Amino acid sequence: MHHIASHKMKLRKLSLLILIHICSLLLISAQSSDQPPFSCGLSDPLTKSYPFCKTTLPINQRVQDLISRLTLDEKISQLVNSAPAIPRLGIPGYEWWSEALHGVAFVANISQGIRFNGTIQSATSFPQVILTAASFDPYLWYRIGQAIGIEARGIYNAGQARGMTFWTPNINIYRDPRWGRGQETPGEDPLVTGKYAVSFVRGIQGDSFEGGKLGENLQVSACCKHFTAYDLDNWKGINRFVFDANVTVQDLADTYQPPFQSCIQKGKASGVMCAYNRINGVPNCADYNLLSKTARGQWGFNGYITSDCDAVSIIYDEQGYVKEPEDAVADVLKAGMDVDCGEYLKNYTESAVKKEKVSVSEIDRALHNLFSIRMRLGLFNGNPTKQPFGNIGSDYVCSQEHLNLALEAARSGIVLLKNTNRLLPLSKTKTTSLAVIGPNANSTETLVGNYAGPPCKPITPLQALQSYVKNTNYYPGCSTVNCSSDLTDQTMKIVKGADQVILVMGLDQTQEREAHDRVDLVLPGNQQKLISSIAGAAKKPVVLVLLCGGPVDITFAKNDQNIGSIIWAGYPGEAGGRALAEIIFGDHNPGGRLPVTWYPQNLTKIPMTDMRMRPEPSSGYPGRTYRFYQGPKVFEFGYGLSYSNYSYEFLPVTKNKVYLNNQSSDKLAVGYKSVSEMGTELCDKSKFPVTVGVHNTGEMTGKHAVLLFVRRAKADNGRPMKQLVGFNSVDLKAGEKAEIKFELSPCEHLSSANEDGRMVIDEGSHFLSIGDKESEITVVFSSDTSGGATSKQEGAMVLPRMLKFFYIYTLLCIFF
Repeated sequence: MHHIASHKMKLRKLSLLILIHICSLLLISAQSSDQPPFSCGLSDPLTKSYPFCKTTLPINQRVQDLISRLTLDEKISQLVNSAPAIPRLGIPGYEWWSEALHGVAFVANISQGIRFNGTIQSATSFPQVILTAASFDPYLWYRIGQAIGIEARGIYNAGQARGMTFWTPNINIYRDPRWGRGQETPGEDPLVTGKYAVSFVRGIQGDSFEGGKLGENLQVSACCKHFTAYDLDNWKGINRFVFDANVTVQDLADTYQPPFQSCIQKGKASGVMCAYNRINGVPNCADYNLLSKTARGQWGFNGYITSDCDAVSIIYDEQGYVKEPEDAVADVLKAGMDVDCGEYLKNYTESAVKKEKVSVSEIDRALHNLFSIRMRLGLFNGNPTKQPFGNIGSDYVCSQEHLNLALEAARSGIVLLKNTNRLLPLSKTKTTSLAVIGPNANSTETLVGNYAGPPCKPITPLQALQSYVKNTNYYPGCSTVNCSSDLTDQTMKIVKGADQVILVMGLDQTQEREAHDRVDLVLPGNQQKLISSIAGAAKKPVVLVLLCGGPVDITFAKNDQNIGSIIWAGYPGEAGGRALAEIIFGDHNPGGRLPVTWYPQNLTKIPMTDMRMRPEPSSGYPGRTYRFYQGPKVFEFGYGLSYSNYSYEFLPVTKNKVYLNNQSSDKLAVGYKSVSEMGTELCDKSKFPVTVGVHNTGEMTGKHAVLLFVRRAKADNGRPMKQLVGFNSVDLKAGEKAEIKFELSPCEHLSSANEDGRMVIDEGSHFLSIGDKESEITVVFSSDTSGGATSKQEGAMVLPRMLKFFYIYTLLCIFF
């Protein structure tokens, strides 16, 4: 009897504990909006007994304990982006999908982890990524990422977030100018894209600029997307869901993959998103070689892999890659994907297990990656206000520091494309009246581009220009950028009466966006006609401002003498209007450079589906991007003017010979050496410094992007015509000089991919170039296993030493 009574007493106590536990969970779910969701709180009596709540244990051990407590149904429920709560374990629901491309974002009509319906109703809107990239300033990219991460954590701490995993950055190569999402990327160059990824990810996740200080705790989680070779959305009826990208291993090796490798290995990104498209027949999300062998195996990725939204369902529903839905589930889990943005895994994983297409251990593997990230975010460590990043309050969101950074970013990225007779900057005292014309002149929505949140304090170009010239008249000219209307007498009257005319034209999200690629590169509708007519009627040459993400063929404006200046401002974010006005009136000196080639309309004859980077002269195919494209350009990659002039020089300490050991005679015969065969030690030994002197010879202080390229004497065998090997940004006062130091690694910077996809270094002359200056570097294959680089003086010592040894050897032969 005593035993039975004792047992009943234990049951009552257990029931009471469970009741208290459930009540505490209900309190969490019903708590006011200023309380973020979390697990393992002190108020929950059961959490003390759970090893997964013990922060003194390693995360691996904690995750294993948590997974061991889940039923199969509970496990399957966690494999989708909107993961439900598990009340009996005190685990709240979690939303994996949040966006923060260039500021914490809100996208209507989708399930997201962020909301702006509480005390925080906006977030700092930085320039769209394509414009930020034009600054060529990695530290700026880091600080933007850092600010976004801080604001995201502040929103979570305020109780307005159900997730801290942000699906950013987009680091696909901007291969084709018609791509609607090119605006989201850092451009067409793999080095720039990779450095942007590293800088931004380190910033947003809470690491230092140089990396290495992140540790286990994540401020928020970043996700490199879209893996891989994804750069077509919807072009002439061909959409991203069914597109099978035919990509060579050569192009994968030195163009499409390097940004993702950098993002993972150097940036330490905690998330990767696999793309919709297939690569050579295989869906990205079902590709074991891509997700497990390459990302996790070769690159050491330690994080979670999500599908793009509904990318699992299309494997069966649209691509017809598998025979039944359970096969799609099996393929993605076996490939190494962890979470489905969608409901396919929720709907078909159980039946896949019953059909023995998927094992529970494969589900556990995915869950291990998922819960590890949630623990690294501190979501299983009790009240987050008492954890790292818990002191970030709502006052950090839209802070003056972040608004100033948004203005700095817009200033740094805006590119001056034309400035005949130094029309700009306009005089603040002599400009008596302004006519501002164009559909983009007074649109806040156009400023912020796509994947944006509600901005804090947006200022349109018109509003900013009005602060400089009180007598400013505005007329849109066209009601939309599609510009279907003709010029009115009222517009022409405003133009003819103004001292100076500024046109703010270009594109917007109706012309280029996700799921919508362009078919033309010219300005839409009657824009060209309107611009030319107004320029011809104005008293003085006009200023043309273009707001657009992708390049446009404005050859007509480039050659029109009535158009004195052209400015490209991308989608410059909430402070973009002010930055534009400051540049137009000389309060800031433009220094941005184009991160993409601007092609002529004639390029549209090439199918957007042709993924080849390399040219094929026999068929007339010109290739893609500045590295390979052999055709006319409107503006080239890296082009950008300033109100100052800059000169360069290579300083004489630059090494001019690189010796790489080569014990394989057949490689000597073909004139190249495989980087993988050289090994890490020799690659590290062969690095050498390059110092470039930069001189601001103009009359204005300026921020200047310094771009260092390398080219071969002859670009054959699919080698790039030239490629960027280093860049940085420097502030110089009028007349000031500076030295910019670069470290060149032959294995990284002098190599390119051969047809087998192997990175190889060519023997012979390589030319470093910056502006109009060049410096020759000679790669020499030797049998000396030490490798390394030598200066001219050191190189000159080689021959006398050889002669010395020859004389000693001759004397020994004579006497012996």
